[in-house]
Amino acid sequence: MTSARRALAQVVPGARRVLDENWTGSSTVPSRGLYPHQWSWDSAFIAIGSRHLSVRRAQRELETLLAAQWDDGRVPHIVYNPAVPPGAYFPGPDFWRPPPGATDAGPSGGAPPGVATSGIIQPPVHALACLLVHRADPHASQRSGFLARTYPRLAAWHRYLADRRDLGGGGLVSVVHPWEPGMDNSPCWDAPLARVEPAPPEAFRRADLDHGAAADRPTDLDYGRYVRLAADYRDGGYEDRADALGFVVEDPGVNALLIASEHALAEIARTVGADPRPHRARAARLTAALLDRLWDPATGLFLCRDVRGGDLIPERSAAGLLPLLVPELPRATAGALLRTATGEHFGLGTSVRLVPSYDLRGHAFDPARYWRGPAWFNVNWLLERGLRLHGASPEADALRSAALEAAAASGFAEYVDPYTEEPRGTRDFSWTAALALDLAVAADG
Repeated sequence: MTSARRALAQVVPGARRVLDENWTGSSTVPSRGLYPHQWSWDSAFIAIGSRHLSVRRAQRELETLLAAQWDDGRVPHIVYNPAVPPGAYFPGPDFWRPPPGATDAGPSGGAPPGVATSGIIQPPVHALACLLVHRADPHASQRSGFLARTYPRLAAWHRYLADRRDLGGGGLVSVVHPWEPGMDNSPCWDAPLARVEPAPPEAFRRADLDHGAAADRPTDLDYGRYVRLAADYRDGGYEDRADALGFVVEDPGVNALLIASEHALAEIARTVGADPRPHRARAARLTAALLDRLWDPATGLFLCRDVRGGDLIPERSAAGLLPLLVPELPRATAGALLRTATGEHFGLGTSVRLVPSYDLRGHAFDPARYWRGPAWFNVNWLLERGLRLHGASPEADALRSAALEAAAASGFAEYVDPYTEEPRGTRDFSWTAALALDLAVAADG
């Protein structure tokens, strides 16, 4: 048996075990120890994989998350499980409640009653996930009214991003905290974060270090800045104003995922009898803005833009490759991204089998530390999809095989060293299991 076939045989039962063990009855925790609540983009990826086990469970995963949507349309990055002890994760639900005198845009007026959530967001993968879950069993989905229930919430989510988060004025979504794009301590954030005065150490307790090695996690200085930014956003009533926020960045990954999800939402709209044209039009506008504001021909990559400073951030991140998910990307741009992915900075198919989260030759590259170099399975799943979309099937096939082998060999690790594929972070990680399952089903089909 080849290593690929052996990995395939191991992935399906192993992934099922992980997803079953991390299922709470209404949603799936990323991991039992390190991440004991429901996370936004995690649940989207988890639903994509768990649809192969139970379409109904995948639907419930997404609907549980969307039920925590705020009145302004934002989907919070954490939905807290009230059964989990308050000190098990920081920041906990109490952290996100605005102080007396704050404007009424926060949890007191925006979050649904009876549900504890955070006040920031994560990348908008949800419409794509809902569409893929629907496609797993269209007849059952139609009978249950799954898309009819989720479409209004997804449309409101995209309106919030387009209307409230265009903080740079150029037509793209901005993130206001490093946790929002999901790549928490990417070197792309170092320069914007340098302007932020960190919260004092006594203001927080890092529960993450109870479950992960300090060498794999963000530093205390970074964490202090994360806490400061979150507290300032909370104390300002979660008002989205560039001049009032210390961190405002246009991220190519977030915007590429919104474009892909707008195309998915157009198909969902057509399925439920709504007008798909506004979603296609928004996708086209976002694509034009992405090319205009974030494409850098000199590096062959999309870069992040520091909205407060006004300039592109000269760091090469895997987020800059994610616009391969955009269907209307110009052929020349897609070709340049493929050359960048396989070139010296990301090494796909040459020096590494999985795309690293950050430039292999970058000054801040660290193969072990969270988002500063390790290879993540969700990023590689997205890139495999993008490579296929733009006709790079051999590269996509090789990436799929590598991801399956690494997932099985690492015990479904949170992330791996891109060179050695040594597991890092926590094990039995839900999106690793879910996305490996999705790739395994595709490979076996």
